[in-house]
Amino acid sequence: MKVYESSFKYEYTFPAVTLAYFLRYPNPYAKHVVSSDVIDRYVDPETQRLHTTRLHLKKSKVPAGILKFLPRGFAGPGGASQSYILEKSTIDVREGWMETESRNMEWTGILSVVERQSYQRQRLADLSPGSNNEVDRAKEMTSCRTVVTFVSHLGQGILSRRNKEQSQKTAEDETPKQGFFASWSTAGIQRTVELIGVKRTQTALVNGKEGMNVVLERLRNGGVVAVLEGMRRDRMEMIAGEAN
Repeated sequence: MKVYESSFKYEYTFPAVTLAYFLRYPNPYAKHVVSSDVIDRYVDPETQRLHTTRLHLKKSKVPAGILKFLPRGFAGPGGASQSYILEKSTIDVREGWMETESRNMEWTGILSVVERQSYQRQRLADLSPGSNNEVDRAKEMTSCRTVVTFVSHLGQGILSRRNKEQSQKTAEDETPKQGFFASWSTAGIQRTVELIGVKRTQTALVNGKEGMNVVLERLRNGGVVAVLEGMRRDRMEMIAGEAN
């Protein structure tokens, strides 16, 4: 198992960031997102927290480092594939926080990826010229902490069958030694797959932040109408790119 963490801040208010989160697909940095659908949404009557479950369909490409471990025909030409991502989120507007969790629904036998994000309203002291170092007003920002967990089970089934066959064919004193080397080989493959996942996630998180900033700028300059118009343009560009 591998764990990757990162933290950053958006120089936008908490309501703007949470709205942008739900309007972030598509954007110039996420043209691989084919569709986003809300499959459940409700407000808890006791806590007044908004709970949302969405399903994203994304185009992806299996990295060459992982593709070589897979059976032929497992993915399309060049490793092309599509996958569903299940996203759950909870927002507390009064307390100023949002928790999200996204996980892949397919290829979990190869690599299971769970991304958890925590958004938190923050107020910073903003000193104005001539204020004599006294707090003139509070400026709101939004922090975001991301924790991604990677677990690969690639080869685990093969290892189990191999150990079972060896236990039937091999003498008792030889079984531990062969089982150890089989475990080491499979563990090495799993670590390789997890490290590849970490590297791809580092790039994805950078693109995700840039995409959110694009949506936030559209909100700032033209409101929801500008965001929807930007989404329409991004969708048209994505379709045009596929046609070419």
